[in-house]
Amino acid sequence: MLEIAKDRPLTIGSHTFGSRLIVGTGKYATYEVMQQALELSGTECITVAVRRERLLDSAGRNILDFIDTRRYTILPNTAGCFSAEDAVRVARLGREILSQLNNPGADWVKLEVLGDKKTLLPDPVATLQATEILVREGFQVLVYTTDDPVTAKRLKETGAASVMPAGSPIGSGQGVLNPNNIRICLEYLKENDPGYPVIVDAGVGTASDVTYAMELGVDGVLLNTGIAHAKDPLRMAVAMKLAAEAGRLAFLAGRIPKRMYATASSPTEGVITAGA
Repeated sequence: MLEIAKDRPLTIGSHTFGSRLIVGTGKYATYEVMQQALELSGTECITVAVRRERLLDSAGRNILDFIDTRRYTILPNTAGCFSAEDAVRVARLGREILSQLNNPGADWVKLEVLGDKKTLLPDPVATLQATEILVREGFQVLVYTTDDPVTAKRLKETGAASVMPAGSPIGSGQGVLNPNNIRICLEYLKENDPGYPVIVDAGVGTASDVTYAMELGVDGVLLNTGIAHAKDPLRMAVAMKLAAEAGRLAFLAGRIPKRMYATASSPTEGVITAGA
């Protein structure tokens, strides 16, 4: 049976995964739906909001009762933090919780330091400050940022294990609004370091958004609302899985260039002429 060359895995710091999707655990109608969606998505890494996640629901159940901590690497995140100090505090809390669970995710964090509640866009100055502190404390920092290439470059220079530019505002479902900026971010971040992981984080609404992001050349996509708020989250979880795989394959294959005019797909030499 003919097989194509095997792709390299997604490597972020000391963590390696076969799947290129990182999936969130918030906003699902029930813990049971979340549990099934995570499995169907094929993800090996899930992110949990340390600050926003309720320890217990109305029935007295804990989200961790529905997460196999031996199967998934948990990526704790600092969602809901609006200052560097607050984000650092929450990151430390996440490390403590995961250390007690013996989960390999205890050594890293998805850093979010938001600038305002309306856009949920990151505060670039506070994000840079928090990154510096957490890197000094030994965290592998995956940092949520805008699609500004200069900011992305500064965050990498500060020691971020991965820079994660937003495709569009969190939960907006608008997809990748500025592909040119993502391309420039990739150019800057991967210059002389092609293996540096760049993840599109936020704004994904449907499977085509994931495919498009992957076709741009990013190493992975982090999403939550696109699955959790879909009319059928379980079907969407499968769609997102297949979209990531298709987009990655298309990127590796290399698309044809776009042309102004048509190009015949069949040969023009040796054709049968009217006088033959």
